[in-house]
Parts: sequence; structure tokens; C-alpha cells
Amino acid sequence: MTHHLNRRDFIAAASATALVATLPTGAFALSDAQAKTLVDKAVAEINKVIVSGKPLSGMIRDFERIFAKYADVSIIARSALGVDARRASSSQLRAYTKAFQGYMARKYGKRFEEFVGGRIEVQGARKVKSFHEVKARAILKGQSPFEVSFLVSDKSGKPLFFDMIIEGISLRFTEKEEIGAMLDKRKGNLDQMIADLKKAG
Repeated sequence: MTHHLNRRDFIAAASATALVATLPTGAFALSDAQAKTLVDKAVAEINKVIVSGKPLSGMIRDFERIFAKYADVSIIARSALGVDARRASSSQLRAYTKAFQGYMARKYGKRFEEFVGGRIEVQGARKVKSFHEVKARAILKGQSPFEVSFLVSDKSGKPLFFDMIIEGISLRFTEKEEIGAMLDKRKGNLDQMIADLKKAG
């Protein structure tokens, strides 16, 4: 749950442009209340982990469980892989999605130590075209509060969040840059990237 202000303008602009082409569709039955309820539950579990007193390894395992439960992992993973998802086999996509889930848990779960003594507060929800934005505020000890937005859709058959916007920075598009760089470094070798992703984060 980190935010990179040094790339805010670039990524925010890229997010605004690319989001139009990659939005989940078919979310018209979803209400603001349902979207907010999803995020309320996710945040309640996250806050519980923050105050659990568990070692970091335990917090990361809990975060992976929360991420798998409340996030549309397949959508986020495929978005991060971008056009290369089209050339991946079904087995490669399954392996990649599983590796991506663990990578996200390790990468962002490590940030929980910064949240000890703090909390996340859900503020409200609004419909934005075919999805819903649920705004929250992260309050950390010794830091100014910052805004976190969860983008929620029911495209997968139930409400799930498919992106987080942290101070204007899209998690999905940040990870698209990261995964793309990993794949480029391995000259497009998906299997090698998947193997390395299992240890990354």
C-alpha cells in the first residue's frame, strides 16, 4: 500500500486514458451500498490485521487471503500482463495469476508495518460509468492522511474491487509497468517471468 508521488502525473494520466478501454462492463446492477459494503468488509479485515500484533510473515499471509477474497485478482493480473496475456496459454495464465497474487501479497503486505498504530476509514461511494468508486482515507502515525479509492465492479458475478487509486496513482497501471519491465528483462519469456514472480515482492 505504498504511493509513489514522483510519478503521479505520468501514471494518473496513463490511468485516465487506459482505464476507458479496460473497464469491467456489466456492472449496472451494482449499487453504491453494495460497493461500499464490500470495501467496508475488506477494510475491517485489513484493520484487524494491522492491530493483530502478528509477525510480518503472518500479516502477509492474511493480506493474501484478503486480497484473494475481495479483489478481482484475474482482472488485475491480466491488466498488469497487458497484451502479452493474449499469447499466454490457459495453464500459463493460471500459473501467472497465482504467482501474481502471492507477489502482490508480499509487495504490499510488507507495508503493513507502516500502518501499525494507524487505520483506514471508508468514507463513501459513487457510481462512475460502469463501476463504483469507494473512497477511503488512510491515517498513519506521524504522517498526513492520504486518500485511497477502491474501484468496484460485479463483472465476475459478485462485487469485487479491480483497482486501488492511492493519491491519484493506479495500482493496476503501476503493476502493469512493473510486470512489463520484468517481462522485457526476460526477453518476453513468460515461463521465466512466472518463475521469478513467485519469488518477487
